[in-house]
Amino acid sequence: MNSVIEDDLKYIANTYKRNGVAIIGGSGAVARDINNKKYVDMSSGIGVNSLGYCEEKWVRAVRKQAELLNHTSNLFYTIPQVELAKTLCLRTGYQKAFFSNSGAEANECAIKTARKYSFDKYGEGRNVVITLVNSFHGRTVTTLSATGQDVFHNYFFPFTEGFEYVKSGDVEGIKSVVSKGGVCAIMLEFIQGEGGVIPQEKAFIAEVAKICEENDILFIADEVQTGVGRTGKFLASEHFKVKPDITTLAKGLGGGLPIGATLFNEKTADVLTYSTHGTTFGGNPIVCQGANTVLEEIDEMLLMEVKAKGNYIKKQLEDSPYIESISGLGLMLGVKFKGEISAGEVVSRCIEKGALFLTAKEKLRMLPPLNITIDEIDEAIGILLSVLDDINKEK
Repeated sequence: MNSVIEDDLKYIANTYKRNGVAIIGGSGAVARDINNKKYVDMSSGIGVNSLGYCEEKWVRAVRKQAELLNHTSNLFYTIPQVELAKTLCLRTGYQKAFFSNSGAEANECAIKTARKYSFDKYGEGRNVVITLVNSFHGRTVTTLSATGQDVFHNYFFPFTEGFEYVKSGDVEGIKSVVSKGGVCAIMLEFIQGEGGVIPQEKAFIAEVAKICEENDILFIADEVQTGVGRTGKFLASEHFKVKPDITTLAKGLGGGLPIGATLFNEKTADVLTYSTHGTTFGGNPIVCQGANTVLEEIDEMLLMEVKAKGNYIKKQLEDSPYIESISGLGLMLGVKFKGEISAGEVVSRCIEKGALFLTAKEKLRMLPPLNITIDEIDEAIGILLSVLDDINKEK
């Protein structure tokens, strides 16, 4: 273990705050470290392992595709990519898809599409994208610019221009920016994940959709974290009864492999044309076959289970004297503690006892595999509650 840490520090760029655990394997919602210690994983690689670790059907599909065709360029057709696009479009009602390698890339594609849509129709000068304060859209220079948090707007100057930030719920603020002219899109998360697991109000989303429709402004939904069943619906937009012009997906779509997807409706389906966008690795056949298997497993029954398990977790925690509130939908949950209890300290102590959680701002965050079992949930929540008891006893 020490040699792993030493080599990591020596050879890998120091951009991550490691937690002292080296994961070498796992099955379902249980991870295993280099010392063979097991952990119930309530984070699933930050919402990526939607089917848990090494799900059998997923492994077989990926292995079979790797033996058949590992990669070819997007100058050629590939069956897994076409099948994935077709499945996503038929399932969501979108018309076309573009595949990339991450959520940030999917969001960059959406931003480019919005600006080109406006340029094609109105010419120059209509390129502003409104995003929300406390949002997070990625770590490229442009998606950092789209992110509505000052803490991310450092070091990498000059940032991409053309973004305006408005607080969640501030309909008049959005109208004020729109009235100045030059707005081509409004981009938002239905639940702000990195911002603290904060759901938007349905009335606010309805007003955003109305403003977009009335002003021919594209509505972009960043569902990188909320999409692919995470909230108990395949898309979080279904909870809000809206249909954005563009939706971005990533994280859980690949089941553990890197993928991003940008979905276009009728208005935006043909905006991107030859040479206006592209990728070397996006739509890789192995990755797409993994994603196809994920979509096969995320059926209506599993979505119902995701909703039920989310409610079960809330029920298990709601009577705790140390918890102030629980936010989120389905299996995307945030827990705010009372008093001086630090989410970071809670996460660290849970690791020691065998459970992996995340933080988001001042909250503890949960993004477990969608197929996590009740027994696994009970074990993880039991550890969390015991840690809270320990912290309280030490005061």
